[in-house]
Parts: sequence; structure tokens; C-alpha cells
Amino acid sequence: MESGGTPRSPEDVFRDFRARRAGMIKALTTDVEKFYQQCDPEKENLCLYGLPNETWEVNLPAEEVPPELPEPALGINFARDGMDEKDWLSLVAVHSDAWLLAVAFYFGARFGFDKESRKRLFVMINNLPTIYEVVTGTAKKQTKEKTPKSSSKSNKSGTKPPRQPEPNSRGSKMPPPKDEDDSGGEEDEEEEDHENTLCGSCGDNYGQDEFWICCDACETWFHGKCVKITPAKAEHIKHYKCPNCSGSSKRARA
Repeated sequence: MESGGTPRSPEDVFRDFRARRAGMIKALTTDVEKFYQQCDPEKENLCLYGLPNETWEVNLPAEEVPPELPEPALGINFARDGMDEKDWLSLVAVHSDAWLLAVAFYFGARFGFDKESRKRLFVMINNLPTIYEVVTGTAKKQTKEKTPKSSSKSNKSGTKPPRQPEPNSRGSKMPPPKDEDDSGGEEDEEEEDHENTLCGSCGDNYGQDEFWICCDACETWFHGKCVKITPAKAEHIKHYKCPNCSGSSKRARA
């Protein structure tokens, strides 16, 4: 993000924050198999970078001193094989959250944000789940606590009935629109459930016109586009496993 003489707003910095965050969440969830392989302990100090185009990369730290931006945690690859995989991913997630905040408020200082601008930026950032919360499922648990009716998969999708061992059960992998026959109070609660459902990949909220699919292993919902599943493809999947669950199974068998 270059200043170029043009004043930057908290909204500009937040968009950069959100894009970098989305890339890092992909690395630790949907792209976890690729991320795991790139973090080879035999290589030098490696860092996980989130990029402004919503992608990620594992690379060596910047050679410039001081660096153009704050640097992420060094040597994440060295701890990979010495820890349980989930604990390692959680550790990387915590350091990623710290790095994102450092970058955001570095931009805030660089662009001369005053107290109110810094506060506005923090509020926007704080309204998103942290990477750690997305990776560990804490964000999902917090949503359940706020909306008691979301304690089951059927309630999380609004009006979706419980899964039945029927051939048509595959069609319920997408949270459907509200049932017009429901009472007004139930509609409000279901709409709140929709809004509080978070994608396990990007961490964003449910969108009524978006296709979603639920992992049969970890019971986490994902945007179809985030896991590259279309409604047509979902119709032919009997038991869907998200990239994180399928990747863990492959490594366990290795």
C-alpha cells in the first residue's frame, strides 16, 4: 500500500488488513496441505505472509534493514514436526494475528491517523474473528453461545431439517432461505443465525444468496467458492470433507 501523496483512510487500511487476513486463513485452512509441505524444517527461517490480493506465501524474511513493513514470526517451519499439527497451526495463527495488527497500525502511524481514526480502524478489525478463532473453531463456538438455536447443524442453516439417510439429503448442504410459513419471531432468530454463521475458510458471515456446504467431519460451514464446490458438484457428494479434514487424514495415513 503506497501513500503516493494521497491521504489514506482507516477504511483503506482495513481493506488491506482484511485481504491479508483472508490469504493467511486460506493457508491455515483450505490450503493447509500445501502450507504444511512448504514449511520444511530443513529450510532456513521461513515466514507466513498474507498478501493484499487475498493470497499467501511462505518465504524468507525481507533482507532490507529496517524492512518496509513489520515482519511476521520467523522460523515457523522449525516447530512443524516438534508439535501436534493442530497446536502448530494454532501457534502460527496467533503470530499471524499479531503481525496483521502490527502492519495495520504501522500504516496508521505512517498515514498520520489521529485518535479517532485509530479507534475506527480498531473497531472494524475487532468486528472480525481473529485467525486463531477461525483456525481453532473458537469463532464458531462463540456464535453458538450468542445464538442458542445454532447449537445444531439444522438450526445453523436456518430452516434446514436434520439430516436424514435419504438420497435427497445432499441437497441440504446449502443453507436455504427462510420458510415463509414461520412466525415473525422465529424468522428474526433464523436471520440472526444466518448472519452469525461464519465460513471456516475466510471467516466471513453468511450471505443469503451464497452457496454454502457443510463438512461432515468437523461440521463447519464453508462458502462453496472458498472450497471450490459448486451446487451441481455438491449434489454428487455423499459425505463431504473440507480440505482441512481431508488433509489431516492423508497425513495420518502417511
